[in-house]
Amino acid sequence: MAVLLQQIINGLSLGSIYALIALGYTMVYGIIQLINFAHGDIMMAGAYIAFFVVVYLKLNIWWAFLISMIGSALLGVLIERIAYKPLRNATRLAPLITAIGMSLFLENGGLMVLGTDIRSYPGGLITNAQLPLVIFGMRLTATTLQLLILAITIVMMIILQYIVHYTRAGKAMRAVSYDADAARLMGINVDNTISLTFALGSAFAAVAGILLGLYYNTIQPLMGIMPGLKAFVAAVIGGIGLIPGAMVGGFALGIFETMVSGYWSSNLRDPIVFLLLILILLVKPAGLLGKNNTEKV
Repeated sequence: MAVLLQQIINGLSLGSIYALIALGYTMVYGIIQLINFAHGDIMMAGAYIAFFVVVYLKLNIWWAFLISMIGSALLGVLIERIAYKPLRNATRLAPLITAIGMSLFLENGGLMVLGTDIRSYPGGLITNAQLPLVIFGMRLTATTLQLLILAITIVMMIILQYIVHYTRAGKAMRAVSYDADAARLMGINVDNTISLTFALGSAFAAVAGILLGLYYNTIQPLMGIMPGLKAFVAAVIGGIGLIPGAMVGGFALGIFETMVSGYWSSNLRDPIVFLLLILILLVKPAGLLGKNNTEKV
């Protein structure tokens, strides 16, 4: 039982990072039905922006979070304006292929510009002490970094919920996701709303990138591939297009992954995650929180 609870603690911190990335996938899909495969690479860019801020500008990690979020948001908007906006009225396959191309461009561009070296954030940015926990009489441990990751994720999710449900921009985002043409007739600037969605999702990805870099203590130009794919799996598991679904899917996938690593083998972690994706698509394609809608003819 103690092992199970310990794996859940470990899974919550990993799942928090997946949830932050998955939010970007689900927000973009919810508003323009696009799976932005470049999202994981925007996360990588955010991790590197933070790295340069703390190493070369000598600012603390909190400034790195802020500057990285702004930089990644601008990158997300730039990608949307250049690569996706011209394809707004194209078939759904065209922007999907463009997203894959943009992902490859960012990955290979990152390798050319940043090199293949694996880098680490300087030590001492975040205190990472072990904290003893006693739950139901069982002695467990958690690190301050794990608790910080979970706390930051919860705060970011609360902020997102506030933006989506209680601001004019959030109302515009919801209106465009329901019916873009009707929203335009009501005076909503659809293009700016879509750009705002990309900016928010990219800013969340930047936070996830920094936390991932701190968690594994490494960053490299291809770091966005596997976490990006797993976050996409998390969004599908929870119900892609649904913000609560991305949160639930992220946490569920993180816990599931640590369970597989803890009880079986870390080598089986990735294959079983994608097997889980196939099972979800076969059994409940709309995801855990989604509803199966029958298309009428």
